[in-house]
Amino acid sequence: MGRTRTKKKAHTKATDPPVQNSPTAKAPPLSSLLEKSQSLIVQCDYELALRFIHRILEQDPKNAEAKEMLGVALLETGEIEEAKLTFQALLPPNPDAPSPSPPSAHLYLAQLSDDDPKLALQHYQAAVNILLAQLKGKVRAEDEDSKKDETELKTSIVRALVGQVEIWMDPSYDLCFEPEAEKTCEDLLTMALQMDPGNPEALQTLASVRMSQQRPEDAKQCLEQVWSALKDLDLDDPKLPPIPARLALVRLFLELSLYTPALLALHGIMSSDDQEVEAWYLEGWCFYLMAEQTQESGGTIDELTWQELAKDSRDCLETCKVLHRNQEHPDKPLLEHVKELISKLDSLGISASPLDDGGDEGEDDDDWESDDGSVDGDGDVEMQ
Repeated sequence: MGRTRTKKKAHTKATDPPVQNSPTAKAPPLSSLLEKSQSLIVQCDYELALRFIHRILEQDPKNAEAKEMLGVALLETGEIEEAKLTFQALLPPNPDAPSPSPPSAHLYLAQLSDDDPKLALQHYQAAVNILLAQLKGKVRAEDEDSKKDETELKTSIVRALVGQVEIWMDPSYDLCFEPEAEKTCEDLLTMALQMDPGNPEALQTLASVRMSQQRPEDAKQCLEQVWSALKDLDLDDPKLPPIPARLALVRLFLELSLYTPALLALHGIMSSDDQEVEAWYLEGWCFYLMAEQTQESGGTIDELTWQELAKDSRDCLETCKVLHRNQEHPDKPLLEHVKELISKLDSLGISASPLDDGGDEGEDDDDWESDDGSVDGDGDVEMQ
């Protein structure tokens, strides 16, 4: 997902946890407090959620659901170490840990163990084992709720398997140089796609593996399946992967010179978060590559000359630079590449559009759904 924004709300007597004014006042039931806490977390009001969660734990210090929500709220408010300790308290050997352990605790700890990839792998695999055990019970059931739970369990298993592949492939770890790395990734992705055939996240990760193996055509086939599954989803559809996963998808599109689906995917991302620095960078980079290609061929794309495409690139990159500065974004290499591209555009005589011309910037996005041979009338992308 994009950057999490904490929604701060004014605390009133109507929203704060009930105050006990007298010895005879009846405490609200735990179920109500748990429901309210969960609702506040969904609304991203983590500070108020913490007040309700602490109230629950005062009444029931061993409540596993409250502890899990406490870990999430701490994580979202930047208390990383406290969040780690909270999730660890849900696992053995802590004497108060529930049995079986909640798989979510392992999944969060896996993501928080980026300094110890082997520990992260252990947490991911522990989560998979627990989820598989839960799935066995759901497969036997026939009711609709059980089928929905089964789908959610399969999705969680796939994400845990994909998480392991990403660790094995990460060049910042030594694991990617291990002789068993390639086979391990293949086995994990085979299991993921057997669990949920056509899963977009698994196919996208498989495309990354194929690119690392210098198999671009196989990677393209995977991405065709991914885009076919995602392109018509509404922005609030739970099947739509989080923004970081879609940005990674755009990067793969660009590596394979699939510019039309890249721009369409970016349009969806920016519709959800128009302050996403990497999205503006990738859109600028995409237009730059299109301009470069058009300049070399001497033709046009959608009747746009290389100069027009280059100007679109310049505008996106300038916006990216401003957002990067305003947000104090940590990705310095991204900013350096933006500056490098702007410098190249400068040398070609391409300047940014005047500020008062920026109002119709979003209108150009629809052009990438026109009859240019790469997108047909109903939005299907022909990736050739």
